[in-house]
Amino acid sequence: MTREISHAMTAQDCLVALMVAISVSDETIRTSELVKIQSAVNNLPIFAEYDIDRLNTVSQIVFDLFEQEEGLDALFGLVKENLPADLNETAYALCCDVAAADGLIFETELRLLEEIRYEFEIDRLHAAAIETGSRARHKTIPS
Repeated sequence: MTREISHAMTAQDCLVALMVAISVSDETIRTSELVKIQSAVNNLPIFAEYDIDRLNTVSQIVFDLFEQEEGLDALFGLVKENLPADLNETAYALCCDVAAADGLIFETELRLLEEIRYEFEIDRLHAAAIETGSRARHKTIPS
């Protein structure tokens, strides 16, 4: 069953959708990833005017799309339609932070990050800088 998306997604919806996509890419939504998404939405200036109630709606859209055979392509299509290109690196940075939130980046997350880099034409050097920043923010002190 294909759910029709009858409303346009906002730029913030697109950012949330990509963060949720990274979180579910390994088929396990970890608490640390959910906390990271919630923290980003609650604290970052890009989400200042965002309706927090949209979080569940956007998450459900991602879940529904991922149940479809071409769901990832559909998600990328939706995001490309509704996210201004100058926010592509912001989207990638948010996704890197969610992927790194639990201290482990799984192969499926790496592949999805690679797809995001490709789909949104993120320069490899810029991507490396974003990844390094994310890795630095999520370091822990060894015990």
